[in-house]
Formats: sequence, C-alpha cells, structure tokens
Amino acid sequence: MTAPFPPHASFPPDAHPSARTSARAARADSPWIRRWSGGAAPRFTLICLPHAGGSAGFYRPWAALLPPEVELLAIQYPGREDRSEDPEAAGMDELVEAVADAVAPLLDLPYALFGHSMGSAVAWELAHELHRRGLPGPRRLFASGRAAPGMAVTGQLHRQNDDVLSAELVRLGGTNREVLDDPGLRSLILTAVRHDYRIIETYRPPDRSPLSCPLHVLTGDADPELGEERSRDRAGGWADLTTARTEVRVFPGDHFYLTPRRREVVTTVLRRLDPSLTTGGPHTWPSTP
Repeated sequence: MTAPFPPHASFPPDAHPSARTSARAARADSPWIRRWSGGAAPRFTLICLPHAGGSAGFYRPWAALLPPEVELLAIQYPGREDRSEDPEAAGMDELVEAVADAVAPLLDLPYALFGHSMGSAVAWELAHELHRRGLPGPRRLFASGRAAPGMAVTGQLHRQNDDVLSAELVRLGGTNREVLDDPGLRSLILTAVRHDYRIIETYRPPDRSPLSCPLHVLTGDADPELGEERSRDRAGGWADLTTARTEVRVFPGDHFYLTPRRREVVTTVLRRLDPSLTTGGPHTWPSTP
C-alpha cells in the first residue's frame, strides 16, 4: 500500500485533537466545500467531486457510512443550490484552480480524491494542479462512471434544447422524471447541467505526466456512458495515466450505480484507503470484496 504523505500543517505534534478539529473546520469554511463527517482526530480526508449538474449533497449520505477516522469534504460547484447566484466557471481550468484554492489548506492529512462522471476528470486535473503547486498528492484517486480524460466521448449536448437535455438525463438514470416534469425544478436543474456539460464537452485535456498514485476505476455494468465499445476494457484508458497500479471494480447498475450500491462503494473506498477502516468500531460493514 502506498505510504501516507507526511503532514505539512502548522500544528505541533502534541496539539489537542479539538484544536486540530477547530482549525480544520475553519479552513473548510468555504463556499466550495461541504463538510459532513470526521471525528475529533481524523486520519484521512476524502474529497468528493460531483457529476455534471450534481451538487455536494450527492455525497451527503456517505457521511453516515464513514468512520470517524475519515473526514468527508464534498465540493460544491457554483450555480446550484445555495450557490445559485455565484458566477459559474468559464471552463475546466478556472474550475480546477478554484477547487485547488479551496482544498489546499486542508491537505495536512493523507487524502483521496473521488470523482463521479465529470467529477472524475475534475479530480484528475485537480491532482495535477495540486502537484504543480508543490502540494502533497492524493493517496489514491477513484474515477467513477467515465472513461479517462482524452478517451471519453463528448458531444454537443450543452447546445441542445431543454427536451434533448432532459432526455439525456433520463437515459443516464440519475434524475427522476417527475422532477423534470416540474417547470421550476426543471429550469434549475437544466441550468446547472447545461453549464457543466459545456465545461466537460469543451474540455481538451493537455498531455501530462502520469500520476504516481494508484487509480481505482469504478463503473456500473450497464452504464450507457461507457458504451459497448468499452465493455472489454472497463479501465477506460485510466491505466495509462499513472505509474502505479490501476484497479477496476464493476458494480451492478447504470451510470448512477453508486446510489443503490452506496454502501458497497463506500466500503470499497475505505478498504483501498486503509483496510483497518472497515474493521472494528461502532460500524457494521458489508462483507464485499
């Protein structure tokens, strides 16, 4: 297993856990970050990045499944929910730079990045941006529901009308039809979705050196986003983007397999982060490989 990165926080080694917790909470007080879990002395940080049109709240149910040793930080993109009035990012570079600014003060613990769909590309770019700034890299990167940057098929859905965009959301299985039938909710959802689709569909990843952390590819076995042509290669090109090991885990389900399979997904993440996180303590964990 990859060794943890050394802490670089300004806390003395014998600092009281409550002092560390208060300081981390203050540093997490950013419009970009939602913080829902973590005990008095967390050992790891899990930074989660949402899909196109998604919000930080997508990961909130994970908090109840995480042990106190893991602090959950979810990224809230602008232009949705409580950030509906905040200006949206012009493109991937601007988005990643803003996320890096927000998480940079919170990398005093070993951490992992988890991104679903568009979020997996954001996570990959974020790992490179943090490295460019001389900050510790992720212990592991979890890429869910999308082929690797440069391999993913993109289109022009952000230029299509609302009916076409709504049909795409239904096809992927992540949005309730009844929600899209409500004119007010539909408008809010499609505004965020269209913006994010523009970012990911105009994103052209530059050539970069491979990462040095393990990559874990998670996908649903019936995910239409990956397509039949990739059914023989579930890694989706991610193996070429790291010098470390790449692991693929396939779950039953469609593009949003991780909602009904939430407990198994979280357990997979914890076991790859540190196997001791899924044994003992007050939680009861499923016996999934």
